[in-house]
Amino acid sequence: MKIHLDQDRCVASGQCVLAAPDVFDQREEDGIAILLDAEPSAETAPDVRQAETVCPALAIRLEE
Repeated sequence: MKIHLDQDRCVASGQCVLAAPDVFDQREEDGIAILLDAEPSAETAPDVRQAETVCPALAIRLEE
């Protein structure tokens, strides 16, 4: 799995961080999401899929 995060679309809701804290974080200055791991392990896949689902800006795209 590879994660693509469009920071220009991100609205800093933090939902991805809540769903997959090992994979996503937020910048201190503006709350925009950042990737901690663009190719996470298979065991985090359910959390990453949840993060994609709950993103209100549709800023997360998964490549499986």
